[in-house]
Amino acid sequence: MRIGELARRTGVSERSLRYYEAQGLLASDRTPGGHREYPERAVDRVILIQELLAAGLHSKKIARLLPCMRDPDGAPNERATPALLRELTAERDRIDQLMADLATSRAVLDEVISTAAQEFAAQPASGS
Repeated sequence: MRIGELARRTGVSERSLRYYEAQGLLASDRTPGGHREYPERAVDRVILIQELLAAGLHSKKIARLLPCMRDPDGAPNERATPALLRELTAERDRIDQLMADLATSRAVLDEVISTAAQEFAAQPASGS
């Protein structure tokens, strides 16, 4: 498929797809006219890249991680190194801490909303 179709099917801009390719995250073949041609599996790869970016990983770390992930046949292309495993564990721990911090913030906000709602309900109705 061409880059425009991949962009449409994944919701990712053509510019981002070209960036992913430049970073080694995505591969394409070239037509005789120089147009990019992506295999069908590129859709799943782009979605995975988006998920990893959303998790807070940067493109260089994703490029190191992708070869260690399972292909459709179930086998990884490469084994993760101990250093990469430590980095990914630290990323997971960072995300866990962020989730805990967000839960605390939400609890504080819930308390403020509850208190404000109770105060509002206790006020006498105005005559207007």
